[in-house]
Amino acid sequence: MSFTPPPAHLTRPDLRGRFGMVASTHWLASASAQAVLERGGNAFDATVTAAFVLHVVEPHLNGPGGDMTAVFATAEAPSTPVVLMGQGPAPAGATIAHYRAQGLDLVPGSGALAAAVPGAVDAWLLLLRDHGTWPLADVLDFAIGYATDGHPALRNVCTTIAGVADLFRDHWPTSADRWMPDGRVPEPGDILYARTYAALLRELGDAASAAATREEGVDAARELWRERVGRAAEEFVRAPHRHSDGGDHAGVLTAADVAAFAASYEDAVSIEFRGHTIAKTGPWGQGPVLLQALRILDGFEDERLDPSSELGAHTVLEALKLALADRDAWYGEDVAPDVLAHLLSEEYAAARRALIADTASREVRPGAVPGHPIPTLPPLREARAVGAGVGEPTVRAAGADLDPDAQGRTRGDTCHVDVVDRWGNIVSATPSGGWLQSSPEIPELGFCLGTRLQMSWLDESSPSRLQAGRRPRTTLTPTLVLRDGRPVMALGSPGGDQQDQWQLLMLLRVLVGGYTPQQAIDAPALNTTSMHGSFWPRTGTPAGAVVEDRLGDDVIAGLVARGHAVTRAGEWALGRLSAVTRDPRSGLLGAAANPRGAQGYAVGR
Repeated sequence: MSFTPPPAHLTRPDLRGRFGMVASTHWLASASAQAVLERGGNAFDATVTAAFVLHVVEPHLNGPGGDMTAVFATAEAPSTPVVLMGQGPAPAGATIAHYRAQGLDLVPGSGALAAAVPGAVDAWLLLLRDHGTWPLADVLDFAIGYATDGHPALRNVCTTIAGVADLFRDHWPTSADRWMPDGRVPEPGDILYARTYAALLRELGDAASAAATREEGVDAARELWRERVGRAAEEFVRAPHRHSDGGDHAGVLTAADVAAFAASYEDAVSIEFRGHTIAKTGPWGQGPVLLQALRILDGFEDERLDPSSELGAHTVLEALKLALADRDAWYGEDVAPDVLAHLLSEEYAAARRALIADTASREVRPGAVPGHPIPTLPPLREARAVGAGVGEPTVRAAGADLDPDAQGRTRGDTCHVDVVDRWGNIVSATPSGGWLQSSPEIPELGFCLGTRLQMSWLDESSPSRLQAGRRPRTTLTPTLVLRDGRPVMALGSPGGDQQDQWQLLMLLRVLVGGYTPQQAIDAPALNTTSMHGSFWPRTGTPAGAVVEDRLGDDVIAGLVARGHAVTRAGEWALGRLSAVTRDPRSGLLGAAANPRGAQGYAVGR
């Protein structure tokens, strides 16, 4: 066998059944979605239900003011994966000149200047209108219940609030009122509420129920959402408030920006890998990173694709560096079709594959595209000084790069949900943004705006430059896998720049190594940090590699010897994958979820 054997003991079973399966990053979202399936709803009803529950129970990882992307296929058209686009663009006032005039050289990582137009809620409502079967009020009832009656605070919610407590007290009083109402940071298990947001959801449900048809009702709710959110957000962000650069700035989002946005559908971008079709978002997100990495790796023997071996881990890390360098050089809102076609071609992959040597590269090496000059990348801002290949690997606390500092600066994280139903509908969705630490709470709405614009460069020559009306290059990147034109797996993970990296490990282990989904999720994870980070302050570590200790001392020592600047993250610290599966021949369904953090949950029957 060319792959390391999978874990002998699983943290939880690979679920199997025929009725319906759900996997997500929070047990309440998974249970709510499964309850919808049990009551006759389809995968789209269930996914939207879970999404609104996630707004309430994972407020440090996503919110109504954020964004989302999904890849799905319907039972009626199983061979045609579709992207649901819920990424709002930069507001009309978000110009490079305006931000430079504020004394900024980067878009801030917290504060309303970093806010794109909120896109998540409109996208969820669009999906429900076109592919769901339930009335909106019934779908929202689960989230309204947890927001009104309360839910237990997660440990990481409390850690997040503790990290920004001084910022809330000193600069963001509306956030302090919401999350520290008695001046105290909540403790894990304390009951949290979102009653202002619950009231807004009731208004949406009532507006929908008053319409003549279910579809017209959803559209009525979308219009009400735009009006309420646009008006309240514009009025609120006019007042300057503290941003991650340490300065006080007013936001630029207006009611007109919110009114002009509508979520939409797009064709997925896909490649073939080992008899499977891998479907992703376009290059306005980082989805093609996974496709480029798979193309590069497909030309190696199986033994070089095992992430649990020294050679395999080295090869995977080097392939990811090359794909991520192309992301930072080429990806953006208006990438020319010939550019993407070249980046995903076999010829180009072969040239990139030849760059992988026996030792770790410390360079950021984007490739060339015929007829196009290579966009200039800014110098890599080093996150920390680590001597590659010198001494012992650095040790850090698990999840340390996700915790916000005193200014709300964080490398970001998110949520994920996968659903498959008995009819064959299947969804992979990644909601994010609008974290409680993103910007001050808007009291009238009960949530804050997101910070996705921090992924845009203040550089006119960059394909991912800040520009009014352009989508920032999001890191949200769900995945759908098909075999013989039929969906067989939906998967995804939180983790910002790591999302496609951790998904790559899972796909290699399942599609090449023969692991089950739960075995692949439980296996030790790793990722590179040798690229321009997507989150403020856009730093990276030349030859940087972060690994779980379970990878083994011998493998880790081998990576160090090859020149990787290794950081040990802990035993169970990386990867927050979940997945659902479907066997088109037998109709058997499956689900698997992440054990790390004791929060993700899969359920089904």
